[in-house]
Amino acid sequence: MLGLGHSCCWLCQRVGGVVAGVGVSLIGSLLFAFLYYYTGWLRPLSGEAIYGWRVLLTFPFLTLLLLVRGRWGQVGQIGRRLALGGWRSGLWLLSSAAMLGVQLWLFLWAPVNGQGLAVSLGYFLLPLTLVLTGRLLFADPVSRPQWLACGLALLGVGHALLGAGALAWPTWLVCLGYPVYFALRRWRAIPSLGGLWWDLLLSLPVALWFALEHSPVELWQGGRLAWLILGLGFISALALSCMMLAGERLSLPLFGLLSYVEPVLLVVAALLLGESLSAEQWWTYGPIWLAVALLGGEGVWRLMARRRPGAAPGSAD
Repeated sequence: MLGLGHSCCWLCQRVGGVVAGVGVSLIGSLLFAFLYYYTGWLRPLSGEAIYGWRVLLTFPFLTLLLLVRGRWGQVGQIGRRLALGGWRSGLWLLSSAAMLGVQLWLFLWAPVNGQGLAVSLGYFLLPLTLVLTGRLLFADPVSRPQWLACGLALLGVGHALLGAGALAWPTWLVCLGYPVYFALRRWRAIPSLGGLWWDLLLSLPVALWFALEHSPVELWQGGRLAWLILGLGFISALALSCMMLAGERLSLPLFGLLSYVEPVLLVVAALLLGESLSAEQWWTYGPIWLAVALLGGEGVWRLMARRRPGAAPGSAD
């Protein structure tokens, strides 16, 4: 896993731009899917306890990553802006931390409280809301393949909506909360990894309370569960770092469409955990998987175009 983290940063430095952003986004989706599967090994911890330990242990791993990769200056840059900006800067930072904290909690709380499908639907809707946010607020360009992928995804999501009826509150929280979070970071020009460090720092008090209040006795006795908790923090730090780096390098429409990779992989993880897809559900997941395949094909085309002799630096973007 440490080698994978170095590979993420190396990819960004070596390739740069859209291609690196796509690669890091895919690595982050793989890590998040593995994290979803990984939580099944953490029983008897509750969703609240897992959230608490995830934040508490992700924070030192992220700090180490910032130091090793020479990104600690981002933390100081935000600190100076906070000192000069007064209470308004502090309010923006607290808002950012609260929005991310709620999403991290919901991701781990929902599967053990009967809201897993509602959250999954929110993640399927999320790329569409990110595309709209980027297009409307920042005038981000959307390529023809991306529009086509968006249309395919809309077919799948529309079928899911017809079957689900009214949307539950976790669905709305995911599909509307994350676009506000990323738009705020972009509008305020918050550095990706440094901003994540401050978000986690401000979340530590709540995370500590969750971890101490909801952890079972078995955890304090050491052994297998304690080691698994350490692994949770390490994997989470890498996954969140990849997500932030991708969000920094990609337009919101492309970043949003690539977000479909994660819920598709979550479905794969659910299948590995023993769940199954009904014939009706294939009408939801089939078009979405086609959209993901289309995005992957466009990414390969961009990479090949950049490698052609004489290609202009931005010709494939």
